Amino acid sequence: MRYCINCCIHLLPNDLHRQCFRCRGPDHNNQKCPVCRGDNKIPLYTDGKQMKWLAVLEVRTDHCESWNGFFCLRKGKLCSLMFGLIIMTLVMVSYILTGAKHGLLLLPSPFHYGAFASNPSLMDNESLSDMKDHYQPSKMNISYVKDYPSIKLIIDTITSKIEFITRQRPDLEELRKQEPHMFSVIPNKFLPNSKNPCWYEEYRGNTTTDPYATNSYALYSKRFRIIFDYLRKVFWNHLYHYKDKHYRLRCLPHFYIIGQPKCGTTDLYDRLRLHPDVRFSAIKEPHWWTRKRFGIIRLRDGFHDRYPVEDYLDLFDLAAHQIQSVLQSEAVKERGKRNNIIIGEASASTMWDNNAWIFFYDNSTEGEPPFLIQDFIHAFQPNAKLIIMLRDPVERLYSDYLYFASANKSAEDFHEKVAESLQLFEGCVLDFSLRACVYNNTLNNAMPVRLQVGLYVVYLLDWLTVFNKDQILVLRLEDHASNMRYTMHMVFQFLELGPLSEKQEALITKSPASNTRRPEDRSLGPMLPTTKAILRDFYRPFNTKLAQVLLDDAFLWKRT
Repeated sequence: MRYCINCCIHLLPNDLHRQCFRCRGPDHNNQKCPVCRGDNKIPLYTDGKQMKWLAVLEVRTDHCESWNGFFCLRKGKLCSLMFGLIIMTLVMVSYILTGAKHGLLLLPSPFHYGAFASNPSLMDNESLSDMKDHYQPSKMNISYVKDYPSIKLIIDTITSKIEFITRQRPDLEELRKQEPHMFSVIPNKFLPNSKNPCWYEEYRGNTTTDPYATNSYALYSKRFRIIFDYLRKVFWNHLYHYKDKHYRLRCLPHFYIIGQPKCGTTDLYDRLRLHPDVRFSAIKEPHWWTRKRFGIIRLRDGFHDRYPVEDYLDLFDLAAHQIQSVLQSEAVKERGKRNNIIIGEASASTMWDNNAWIFFYDNSTEGEPPFLIQDFIHAFQPNAKLIIMLRDPVERLYSDYLYFASANKSAEDFHEKVAESLQLFEGCVLDFSLRACVYNNTLNNAMPVRLQVGLYVVYLLDWLTVFNKDQILVLRLEDHASNMRYTMHMVFQFLELGPLSEKQEALITKSPASNTRRPEDRSLGPMLPTTKAILRDFYRPFNTKLAQVLLDDAFLWKRT
């Protein structure tokens, strides 16, 4: 039995080789064709035995017989490889077209959420960075999930798991057990003749004692040492002497600008501090309630010593000195007037950042934090006022990415980070409650972009469990940018500040905007339209709930 060496077609005896596609065409000449003529080739006989087509190979007359096995093996491997690639491609295409969520296209989140349960041994022996490495998601190539329909399946799953459940407010005694030192320092009553919450505290040091020697803000940051050097020089001039004892005036903020980052809080802070009756902490964003009191300076650096509440109170000493001057004035002493100077604090993490709870509060219920920042603020200041500045969460996320990303920034890179973050968030809500995922430190550190910060209504509802609605002013950056005078008047009215002269008002409302996008970030252009559509779908149910809570459809952000 004979076979065509070139195309592996079975040849009958005396076959003229007419059926061979590669060897015969309309202008074919058997005499000129090297294949039909048999130049440098010999026919292959199988002695009547059946022969597999992959085993047929081209045999050259000038090669020795020892090379036959090598050529056979190489051609067989090549064919097998090509066949395998074709099968793999077909399988991947089938998953893309069908949108299978548990196949090659959209793998279940590799992220492990075991960190919800308290692990004392891990907490004692590992730093925060070690914890992150312990639950690090696997690297995956998500470049092929850029198409909108595929990611939309993830968003649909997340949306189906959204449930806004009112949290249980902890008892005051439970809070005391968690932070006994804090409750021993801050009294439950403040001076009646001061609008701002202040009290006198006995100072037991002497003239040679440095009152700020152990202040963690001064020790860990060179930027603040100049401020504390000045406070040291004037400290003794502001002590109140009564019955051979020395007292210092301590104050907490009257109001807090609690969020959100990249929503215009810096601009609001810069304008408010121009008001003659408003003072702020020596540092714009102390982040004490959310981070420093737990010993967190930077998350990537792990834990340091916890900043005591005294270090936080030191930040308001400059303002306390001015309030004390007013309290000791004749107008206050004799005419019964009160101090109208108020202090503000503007840490944009206060509203949302409860990531440290898992390392300190171990009586968790189904992965949800038993205590939140607002529980403690309300315990000391039930009459505190809160200001929240928000913006379209889609644009906020892109601005956040441009500000914090250090290298390789691009619209395409942002898209991939959004896709990966959505996968991680989906993996969490499949197993845990929405609140548990929003406040999960391990998940939030693993997501390449901070999706959770834009879930405004989740945080707002939790703040409303302890504060009344009339104690919270919610503004939109879009309104602030288009009519700054109007929004500033809203703030002045909310804080019950006195009237301003035209010159003072012009200074506050006409100042240039603060903390705008950097020129190098502007050159990157907007996000991809597909990315924007994906994020619109993701945030839509949260924006809808927010608009319902605030009774204002402007928080749907339909026109932006």
